[in-house]
Amino acid sequence: MNTGCDVAIIGGGPSGSTAGALLKKYRPDLHVRIFEREVFPRDHIGESLLPPISGILDEMGCWDKVEAANFPIKIGATFRWGRRPELWDFEFYPSNEFVDERRPAPFLGQRKMTAFQVDRSIYDTILLNHAQELGCDVSQGTQVVQVLANADRIEGLHLSSGEIVEARHYIDASGNSGILRRALEIPCDYPSTLKNIAIYDYWQNADWAVEIGVGGTRIQVMSVGYGWLWFIPLGPTRTSLGLVVPADYYKQSGKSPAELYEQAIFEEPMIRGLLRNARNEGKLQTTRDWSFLAERQAGSNWFLIGECAGFADPILSAGVTMAHIAARQAAYTILELERGKLNGTWLRDEFQRRQAQRIRTHIRFGDYWYTANEQFTDLKGFTQTLAEDCGLDMSPDKSWAWLARGGFIDEDLSVGVGGYSLSSIKAMSEMLGELDSKSPFATFNVFKLDLSGASWKDRASYVEGRVKKTPCYVRGDRALPIEYHIEGIVTVLERYSDISEIVEQFRNALSALFDDARKVDELFYSGMAIVEAMVSDGWIQCRFEPTRPLWTPEPWSDRVLKWNSDQAVSP
Repeated sequence: MNTGCDVAIIGGGPSGSTAGALLKKYRPDLHVRIFEREVFPRDHIGESLLPPISGILDEMGCWDKVEAANFPIKIGATFRWGRRPELWDFEFYPSNEFVDERRPAPFLGQRKMTAFQVDRSIYDTILLNHAQELGCDVSQGTQVVQVLANADRIEGLHLSSGEIVEARHYIDASGNSGILRRALEIPCDYPSTLKNIAIYDYWQNADWAVEIGVGGTRIQVMSVGYGWLWFIPLGPTRTSLGLVVPADYYKQSGKSPAELYEQAIFEEPMIRGLLRNARNEGKLQTTRDWSFLAERQAGSNWFLIGECAGFADPILSAGVTMAHIAARQAAYTILELERGKLNGTWLRDEFQRRQAQRIRTHIRFGDYWYTANEQFTDLKGFTQTLAEDCGLDMSPDKSWAWLARGGFIDEDLSVGVGGYSLSSIKAMSEMLGELDSKSPFATFNVFKLDLSGASWKDRASYVEGRVKKTPCYVRGDRALPIEYHIEGIVTVLERYSDISEIVEQFRNALSALFDDARKVDELFYSGMAIVEAMVSDGWIQCRFEPTRPLWTPEPWSDRVLKWNSDQAVSP
């Protein structure tokens, strides 16, 4: 039996549900079908989210449902990582400023800057049910057994039920199955020699390392000599605990996954202490965590989103966030294709370019993250090889230049990667390695905008269900979107070059727009981080004038990055 629809989505995880929900929100008349191989609920790793997801959940109309599930509020993460064994914290929102509030809470104030730690069996079910409530036709326990393709075009999906579904648009959200990607024989690039496996189980009644306000905490990322452990509370009683090790190390160890897992827990006193009253669920599983990027992300009538399009090592907790962002942009692109007012090739090219850039940047930063960790006492040779394969000489100047070339002005209008701002990444140098973390503000006082050799082009801006053409400077592989914070900074730089005047004019402009002093501070320091990013990306040329003062910023990064002072848990 052949049936038709407007959009067919393979996979009902976060990316498939997000795409379906946003399509139906903005175009309720579209017939959207989602085919999920499994029957929810089911467990899945990828439980530590980043703040950009919260805004997407709100846009989907799903924030209240997720918040009502009482997932822990992710304030940030505690690490044992870098040169020194002491624990340190990265926080999206300063824990000492987090205000107690009754839950469920609205998407306002401090909650716009935090994230969730989610039990995927519950989270994914909430999202898929929400998409169904908005009008998506959801089929669980339904597998795509054959993709009917003609060259680069999908002509139908043959389902396990015997049905053949034909659609105008197809979205592959099938995770590592990569149903459309494999059917179309799209090659994948493996830009990193970083090939890890994850060994994980779930635990009942583990203690939280820290409780912040009502329901707030940090995940724990603890290095062991041959890999690292994640400890992610998923609710009041359930915790996800996993070990990530290089696949080669696992093979050479001669140990079973269970033996390696138990050894890592025994050797990590912090984690061992948190488990003293806990029991595991006996669901030990393994999966591979190999970074890759599909060479194509979109075609004539199809899109790849989520893990089927590419994967970056989980150390940055970025996988689900990138899946939500890609799903949103794919949905917007299809909505615009349906309107028929913008060039289809441009729309697909923008989706392809943005998603590939996003995944590649996270892979690159993940590689750096590993090579900068001296806690990997058993993996010196591995990290050395990884650094050499990446062309990374760990001398301060060359290392920072290498990292900067990964790109910090992200076209999703954030600065940095994995939730880390450029200034925070530089401040991590003491903890991660030997990078030169000196800010340009410590050396220069004249900052001159340099747009020489840049071309003016349109880039996609994804806003309220529409894809709009917004201006962007492009020079080589660097892009400078003229939007939001960046537009404000560029406007100031077009008139002023003295750092004192830049600081004064930018703060005055923000104060005229916002009455909240905290909001002004937040946006101001975010804007100055953009200035640093523009210096790294070559959009600003700097020099020192002896007759002019330097600007010494307050240690804003100390609000989000600090040595851990939580009370230690006894093993």
